[in-house]
Amino acid sequence: MTFVTKLSFASGDRDVLAETVEELKADLERKGAECKGPHASPADTVRVPQYKRLRAGDEFSPWSYSIYKRSMEIHGSDDIARDVVGRDFADSIHIEVEVDRKKPLGHRRD
Repeated sequence: MTFVTKLSFASGDRDVLAETVEELKADLERKGAECKGPHASPADTVRVPQYKRLRAGDEFSPWSYSIYKRSMEIHGSDDIARDVVGRDFADSIHIEVEVDRKKPLGHRRD
């Protein structure tokens, strides 16, 4: 069975996110891991209301910011994927990891 490690990155800082993901891709290629991505998703814009007082009513214009997302997949190379997941990334980057098990073609389910 082959394991596929799916990495999802999100950050409000596009430059730090792009730099981090590109460095990670270069490291994975240098180590010989099969890697797909990074794939960019459209940015999400989040709007946060700002109230002038503690009760509803008077409001300032909403504060808005963008969240940028990238995703990657590492196929096989379990030891390399484990090293990647254990890395320290910038505090401004949120990372989600999902591991799937892929069975070879023709494999019967018992």
